[in-house]
Parts: sequence; C-alpha cells; structure tokens
Amino acid sequence: MSTDVPDELVAVRRRLHKRPEPAWREFYTTAVLLEELRTRDLDELHYGRDIHADGTRMNIPDDEELELWRSRAIEAGADPETVAELGDGFTGAIAVLKRGEGPTVGLRVDIDGLPILEADEEDHTPTAEGFRSKNEGYMHACGHDAHATIGLGVLDAIADSDFQGTLKVFFQPGEEAIVGGKPMAESGHLDDVDSLLAVHIGLDHPSGEVVAGIEGFLAVTQFRATFHGSPAHAGARPEEGDNAVQAMATAISNLYGIARHADGETRVNAGLVGGGTATNIIPEEAFIEGEVRGETTELMEYMVDRADTVLESAAEMHNCTVDLEELGEAPSAVSDDELISIVSSVAGETAGVSSVIDRDTLGGSEDATYLMQTVQAQGGTAAYVGVGTNHPGGHHTRTFDVVESDIQIAIDVLTGSIQRVAAES
Repeated sequence: MSTDVPDELVAVRRRLHKRPEPAWREFYTTAVLLEELRTRDLDELHYGRDIHADGTRMNIPDDEELELWRSRAIEAGADPETVAELGDGFTGAIAVLKRGEGPTVGLRVDIDGLPILEADEEDHTPTAEGFRSKNEGYMHACGHDAHATIGLGVLDAIADSDFQGTLKVFFQPGEEAIVGGKPMAESGHLDDVDSLLAVHIGLDHPSGEVVAGIEGFLAVTQFRATFHGSPAHAGARPEEGDNAVQAMATAISNLYGIARHADGETRVNAGLVGGGTATNIIPEEAFIEGEVRGETTELMEYMVDRADTVLESAAEMHNCTVDLEELGEAPSAVSDDELISIVSSVAGETAGVSSVIDRDTLGGSEDATYLMQTVQAQGGTAAYVGVGTNHPGGHHTRTFDVVESDIQIAIDVLTGSIQRVAAES
C-alpha cells in the first residue's frame, strides 16, 4: 500500500473493490459513498430519484434482480435505510461544495463494475491482500473503484484549499452499460456547471503519464433484437416451423456486411446471441444483443439505421418477426483546448508525473460524453483526463488492477486543474 495516498482513501477503494455491482444495482457502492460523503462538510448532497431525469433510464433490471442486489448490499453492511431510499436502482450521488463567488466546476467519476470473474491467483494483488471481489462473477475490472475514491479525494483537497467557487462531484452509475450518463446529464444538476472534467485511470498509459484530453470517443448504441417464429417437429414436420435461429443467423451475417462509411470509422458487433430449446424443435425464439459504433454521432446513427434494416429484413426473410430494444447509448465528444491546456500545465508541475500528453484517442465509448456535451451546449468547457497506471492485465480482464499511488496523482492533477480553472475564470 502506498504511503502517498491517505490510508482512509485506500481503505475505501478496497472496500468498493470487494463489492462490485453492475448498472442500476450499485446499492452497496452508493451506500458506502453516501456514508463517506456524510462525514464531510458538504453544502449539498443529492441522491436517489433527484439525480436522474424522469423517463431517461434504460435497461433497468426486473424487480427480482433489483431485490437480489438490494439484499446483497444490506448483507454486506450497507445501511438499510439508504438502500431503501435508492428505490429501484436510482443509484449514484452528487456532492456539492460551495466556497464563495466563482465558477461552478464539475468532476465526473463512474462507480459501476463488470460481469467478470476476478483472478484468484496469489500474484493478483487484490487476492494476495484480501480485497478480491466477494460478488463472485463481478469485478472492478476497469478501475471505477479507484475513480470513486479519486472523487472523494478531490472533494477533500478542494475543501482544504483556497478554491473560490462551487465544486460538484458526480458519482455516476451505469457507465459500463452506457445507461447512467444521460439521466444524470438531463437531471438539471449540470445546468450551472461552467467547466467539467471527467477522469479515467489506466487506458494503457503507464504510471506517471497523464493525458490532458482524451478524444476519439466512438458514439455507440447497444440493442437487443428478439426474433419470434413458430415451432415444429424438426424431424417430422420441419416445413411447418418458422425458424427464429435461422433469422438470427442471417441477421448476424448481414450485420457484419453493412457497408463502411467514407466519413469515418464504424463498428458493429453481435456480442451475445442465443435461441432454441432442443435439437428436435424448430426454434420459435432467438435473440441478439449487439452494438453499433461510429466515429461521430452521425456515423453511429447511420449504423443504427442500417442495422435496423438488416434485422427486420432477416426476420421477414424467414417469416418471423423481430422486436428491437435499445439497451444503452452514448454520443461522441471532443475535449476543449482551453481545459486541455490547463490540465497539461498542472500535470507538468505535479509530483509523480513523468510524462504529459496533450491528446490521445480512446478507441472506445464512454457516456461521460453526455455530461460533456450538456456543459458545452450551454457555453461551458469540458475535458476527459487520463491518468496512467501500470495495470497488470488490460481493462475488462480478470487480472486488471491499479497502482494505488496513482490515485493520489489523479487527485493532485484534478485538484490543481480545478483550482486553476477557478482562478482563471
């Protein structure tokens, strides 16, 4: 454990790492964060329905699933009253510090985990030091436990500084499923934000390296296509069935055949598929959970339109029907030069930083883009900051971990940047 990071923050990070939770199920995570935030001298603390715009949440688990995770959180030590206040997955929190006249600066950190079985080998630090995931089959494999801890650390540092203005820290749920950004962005809590920073640790950059402005976010839409046919005996009466799996297979092949676009990069993936009930029954139902991406929001929308045509045509070809459901989405976004310059300058003066890169591409998607675009649309600025760490396994792998001392580097860079933004406004 690094002596650079306060012991209490390391303890929070490890406590969160033990209990990773997926989108809209972050009951324990939110309860722990609220427990921590209530010990601080905040001016406002928002959570529950208040931080999610009505009607904007997507891909919400069913009642049984929500109850399972509520019970799991309480069994792990979460305050039952807090869990009850989070209702049907209204997870996350917004902490507000007001320190006199000045701009309102936002910091967005994400808090959810992934459905990945964490490594249990003794050379995996969380295993060796006793904070491996106890929610078997789920893991903080992208550093969101570190991000939440960074948010707390920045609050502490700004509270102890000469910062003049308002700081809002957005502890956002549901990033991995790209469902949490839009409800928070449209909640009204960003309406007075002048500048917004978002942060991610790692991103294949080593410890000591800071990227002042991550760009190249691919806009993304995730979908579920459910094909409905009619069953029949596969041996005796195959001609009487309408094969939903055949429709699904046709759709998969044709999805990958969507024409590329001259205006930029596009992506498509059928990531989860299934259907049928037995080898001797013509399948009456099948599904695809997939995604399309584009270098710009417009290119993503082109891919959505073409994918919808492919899915509907494949169903019709095999005398089936298809129901299409959008599971999550995020637009593209660009970091502003003004903030990139500030972060770059601050990072260059921060202990532990050995290399500063002004810009780099992500090559993936992020729903912090909703918050970034919301602030930019009202005349403000936004940037997405990368803080390197020597993760032993890549993001979204069972051996992912972070160097805990890099949490302090992130806190120092973000705190200094927030102070500089306020001072120069």
